[in-house]
Amino acid sequence: MYQKKKDIIISADAALAKVQFICSRQEKCCSDIRKKLQNWNISPDDQDTVIQSLIEDKFIDEERYTNFYVRDKFRFNRWGNIKITHHLKQKQIPEWMISAAIEQIDVKEYADCLEDILRTKIKNIKEEDPYQLKAKLFRFAQGRGFESALILSIADKLIADL
Repeated sequence: MYQKKKDIIISADAALAKVQFICSRQEKCCSDIRKKLQNWNISPDDQDTVIQSLIEDKFIDEERYTNFYVRDKFRFNRWGNIKITHHLKQKQIPEWMISAAIEQIDVKEYADCLEDILRTKIKNIKEEDPYQLKAKLFRFAQGRGFESALILSIADKLIADL
């Protein structure tokens, strides 16, 4: 049977030590740490103090986090700019920071990535009608967060090569 987790109650100093350890092992943003502190029932004032301390000691750097996030989600998860931007906005990262990080992605590498994804997808789609094939490729690439104009141009090129 499902049991509810017991409420964790720790002091602000203990929480600071725990999140310093967490941040030293993996990049985190302020919203990730705030959620963790809320789960530990840390008061809002103490949350602000802990997060400010982490920022001052360079355990948290939103710009560094954003750059790593964009690079990793593009290279490893093969996400498009739209999906990456959406996820970063959910983490309350400023728009200017997201834009700066996304601009670091090479445009040719971005298009090549989408083309590679669509080539792989075409092999798995059993569709004779080119219109239906294009629609399926379009929906798939949109789900990955790529821009409509780029999807259409690459899909047209790939379908013409068939």
